[in-house]
Amino acid sequence: MRTSDWFLLIGCLMLARGLAATTIARLPVTSAMVYLLVGVVLGPMVMNVFRFDPVNNTRVLETLTEIAVLISLFSAGVKMPVPFIFTRWSPSIRLAWLSMSITVGVVTVFSYYVLGLPLGAGVLLGAILAPTDPVLATDVQVRHAGDYDTLRFTLTSEAGMNDGSGFPFVMLGLALLGAGDVELGAWGWKWALVDVVWATAAAIVIGLAGGTALGRLGWALRNQEPKHEVLDDLVGLGLIAVVYAVSELAHAWGFLAVFFAGLALRHTELVLAGAHKNRQGLLVPDDPKADPANDEVPDRATTPLAVSAEALVFKEHLERLSELTLVLLLGGMLTLSSWNWRTWGTALFLFVIARPFSVLLGLAGTGLSMRIKLIISWFGVRGIGSLYYLMYALNHGLPTTLARDLIQITVVVVGLSIIVHGVSVKPLMDKFGKKRAPVGTERPE
Repeated sequence: MRTSDWFLLIGCLMLARGLAATTIARLPVTSAMVYLLVGVVLGPMVMNVFRFDPVNNTRVLETLTEIAVLISLFSAGVKMPVPFIFTRWSPSIRLAWLSMSITVGVVTVFSYYVLGLPLGAGVLLGAILAPTDPVLATDVQVRHAGDYDTLRFTLTSEAGMNDGSGFPFVMLGLALLGAGDVELGAWGWKWALVDVVWATAAAIVIGLAGGTALGRLGWALRNQEPKHEVLDDLVGLGLIAVVYAVSELAHAWGFLAVFFAGLALRHTELVLAGAHKNRQGLLVPDDPKADPANDEVPDRATTPLAVSAEALVFKEHLERLSELTLVLLLGGMLTLSSWNWRTWGTALFLFVIARPFSVLLGLAGTGLSMRIKLIISWFGVRGIGSLYYLMYALNHGLPTTLARDLIQITVVVVGLSIIVHGVSVKPLMDKFGKKRAPVGTERPE
């Protein structure tokens, strides 16, 4: 396709999405499903108007997916209820580290014994498919800063953290395959200390420090005399870029750092704005007109003027554009040969066995109701994060003999996730949406 053809196609999709927003919201479909359908119809499976070969475009696709995930992670961090209270975040932490690790292990066993892949390739495939996605899962994530729903909070914070916690397993898989520059050390001690402990801890510290510093600086500039204007969109993007770059230089996980930078930025701005804690211990903006007896769910309009709040709308627009472009390209990656028992079988195993098993095991003893656990176990949406990990592996020495197998499995799993989770998200969220308590108020089983 020519450049003008791409402009025409993407422009038409953007117009259609913008003009049909209300219609799509009423239908049992998601926008990602529409983009995927267009990509499949125009791609090699039907009309063959265009095809996108990830092997020949790894650098471009890695960069596009990297940017999309970073923007989405920052947006997710900004929308998180603050402050950080361990008892409230405990289920999310378990999902992001324990359940994800279990998923990697289970998928590794399946890949080795059923798919016949080498051990390293199985670990790598598990790392690619285990993290849930912050880009395509917007329908089951928190909707705005101040959305304190338990289910949405848990799914969003899980996706925000496991895009970073999955990286050590990517490195482990590449090391076992003899690819990349990862050194395991005796019994894997070097990998454990550097790629797990250091990279994770440093990312959290860098993110918290960056978000806190920007929050204080922006607040000081806004409240000095004469008043100082702050370009929130550029400042927010600048924070993402700086935190990510510093993390990369420090050999820390940048995705994790960007998520915690958004979290720290919102927390700092709420504290400086004089926000008070409600009965669940959450910081909420002061609103003289609000009824003190009903302050559990503050009005979105009361969010203080700040970088985190003002830049959020712009970030969501970038998320939509990223979703449109990348899911369209995903449709161009799917071919008829992609649909075989290995790809179908992996997707079925992941959705029906690996994800539910790891979630139920990881959340055991948390006090969340079985209904919440089952919904969480189903909505393990795979998407842009998985594509990024795949492209990262391709650009860091993944053997070509394994590349095609992992590409086929990944694109089919992501495509099926968009369909099956997209079809089920609205009915399930509508059915259970009014029955959930605010985060922090779930009663034990």
